[in-house]
Amino acid sequence: MTPAQRERFDRLLEDVIAGLPPRVAALLDEVPVHVLDRPSGAMVDQLRRDGTLGPDEDGADLCGLHSGVALTERSVEDPGGWGADIGVPEHVHLFREGIVSLAFENLGIEDGADGWSHPEADEEIYEEIRITLLHELGHHFGLDEDDLDELGYA
Repeated sequence: MTPAQRERFDRLLEDVIAGLPPRVAALLDEVPVHVLDRPSGAMVDQLRRDGTLGPDEDGADLCGLHSGVALTERSVEDPGGWGADIGVPEHVHLFREGIVSLAFENLGIEDGADGWSHPEADEEIYEEIRITLLHELGHHFGLDEDDLDELGYA
């Protein structure tokens, strides 16, 4: 991904955040969002250990990842409270390449083609960012994949 493409993606993310209802946007004060081009090697290794990814999957198609303990899993009995004992701070990762790849796929753009020049590219990327962000915030509230699918955020 080029610096210009990253900048374009990040502007679309800012637009998504600006368009969130205030109560949802306020969650971003609780759950920081980190944006990367793709999952790190350590993330991929952990997802393989968790069984989320198969042994041969590289995570290139991942759009997002929620880390930490969902609100429904937290306990005041945990040392430090609210799931602090597991040592994983709550946060959401968004992965530019996975989101952009899915957006281009939705537009019928084949791998290797310049999807960024498609007239509907920004709209489709915006929508995939929005869905992914709301999906990962849903995990913060303890929603599983089936719940998120029913809500249209899968």
